[in-house]
Amino acid sequence: QVQLVESGGGLVQAGESLRLSCAASGSIFSINAMRWYRQPPGKQRELVAAITSGGSTGYADSVKGRFTISRDNAKNTVYLQMNSLKPEDTAVYHCNADVEAHTGYVFVTWGQGTQVTVSS
Repeated sequence: QVQLVESGGGLVQAGESLRLSCAASGSIFSINAMRWYRQPPGKQRELVAAITSGGSTGYADSVKGRFTISRDNAKNTVYLQMNSLKPEDTAVYHCNADVEAHTGYVFVTWGQGTQVTVSS
């Protein structure tokens, strides 16, 4: 019943910006941490950014200073503002979230992914 849906990906030129959104819906008591991962073509999936329920953030060194993760708890949505994009940022971006069910059980849910392509 819990679903994460990403949006905002697309094709941009190097130096431009995109903002990704990931909205959670379904039977949710609360959402703890939310994260953005990416998987470039032929590469392993890597953690890009994370944000706790209290708003603490962390970033991969490769995106620090360029990307900003934020969340709107009222909308159960996490965002990734991506500035100064580089061709090496090209990847499928997935969000995930630690979802707490009404029973208190916490599980990880993944979105379907959104493609970000940065041309040089």
